[in-house]
Amino acid sequence: MTQLSESSSEQTDVEALIEKKVAGRSGKTYQQVVREDGDEIPDFLRPSWTDLGDEDIPAERYTSKEFLQLEVEHVWRKAWQMACREEEIPEPGDHVVYEIVNDSFIVTRTPGGQIKAFQNACLHRGRRLRTVDGRVPELRCPFHGWTWDLDGGIKKLPCGDWDFKHVDQERFALPEVKVGTWGGFVFINMDPDCEPLEEFLAPIPDHFKHTRYEERYKSVHVAQVVSANWKVALEAFIEAYHLPATHPQTAPSIQDYMSQVDLFGKNVNRVLSARGVSSSTLGELEEEDIYESYLEARTFYEERLGTNSRDVPREILEGLPEGMTARQRIVNTIREELAPRLGLDLRDTPAYQLMDAVQYFVFPNFFPWDSGMTNIYYRFRPNGNDPDSCILEIFYLTPVPEGQPRPEPAKVHWLERDGDWLDAPELGSLGAIVNQDRINMPEIQRGLKALPRTKPGITLASYQESRIRHFHARLMDYINDRV
Repeated sequence: MTQLSESSSEQTDVEALIEKKVAGRSGKTYQQVVREDGDEIPDFLRPSWTDLGDEDIPAERYTSKEFLQLEVEHVWRKAWQMACREEEIPEPGDHVVYEIVNDSFIVTRTPGGQIKAFQNACLHRGRRLRTVDGRVPELRCPFHGWTWDLDGGIKKLPCGDWDFKHVDQERFALPEVKVGTWGGFVFINMDPDCEPLEEFLAPIPDHFKHTRYEERYKSVHVAQVVSANWKVALEAFIEAYHLPATHPQTAPSIQDYMSQVDLFGKNVNRVLSARGVSSSTLGELEEEDIYESYLEARTFYEERLGTNSRDVPREILEGLPEGMTARQRIVNTIREELAPRLGLDLRDTPAYQLMDAVQYFVFPNFFPWDSGMTNIYYRFRPNGNDPDSCILEIFYLTPVPEGQPRPEPAKVHWLERDGDWLDAPELGSLGAIVNQDRINMPEIQRGLKALPRTKPGITLASYQESRIRHFHARLMDYINDRV
């Protein structure tokens, strides 16, 4: 798998490979757009891609209960997965209950300040010790009162001195799984022999050095059970090819077919879509039309401010000076007007980090975005043992204003199954965009069950949907124990 290019000749080879693969498309590439910004382009923003072929993906991977069980044993019990944010468990006894299919864990802060993740099942009769997040002085089973301390050691065993003489209490600690942290996120891994988190995430830690995720707080958390396989939902967010058809309102002000797709190592991939430029499907739009499309949708500002766009004074946003592009106008507004409202100094932050959809994916289910202001991140999980449903979660990370205390992290807002995302006003008009995706997902799931009668798999684009191929290649590495 292609890593970041280590020399100019290797970079030239990658770009030539891409150009050959996408010969015939029209419009500015992402690299052309960012060069016109006048900012220095960091090396990690340059193309990194390899051809993964054109084979179909078997439809049964999305519908088979047997395949879901393979994923449980070989993926979810072997791969690193994001469980929560550190700020959600700041004090001893604070904990988050993280569940994946049939496995349940208590992710908690110990009295010594460590973060540990314990199996969420009483070692007596198996009752879950915790069913909700919160803060407790100890981990007590409500069934019979067996109790463990926050370091996992057994603290109280009723009748233990005479009716449980066969139990070695010194060895009856709660089973732990591995824990790692990066950028304020807490990851867990059930495999005791797994690779270090830093290696698994590469090159994420290097690419996000400037973002300082650990200095942000979870300002929004919305979740929903969707009637589609977790991979169907995930793959609806992993490519820009669907934008013109599914989100036509975005076409005047964001790249779609001209987005840059990058593949890094085994576990990470990325899409870069420039904002403030129009879709190549619309031809050449006037800059005034591109800019007005921003003011009409206002999604851009809501995503970055983490607020309703009505809170942004209209006079700040109006007007496109003669000779200025829409992209330049928006960048100037962010730097000079909007960033100070968040207590941020973004005068030296490059335009791409203020403007663009810079979306990374970390196998198996974590999507962190890179932005100088409010970030989005996604997470997708199976919904229990059901291959036909999943849990979709959308979060915002907002910078903590300098000199101010860290706000409390947002509690999860659960929407009705397959319900309206406009019922989550905290997302701003991003909710309307997610609605468009949400409508597709159950219909994809139903279609995938009918598809094998005439065609055994789904057919993907060679370049624009290569992130899906990259994801499935890693998925099958785990399934076949080639990790």
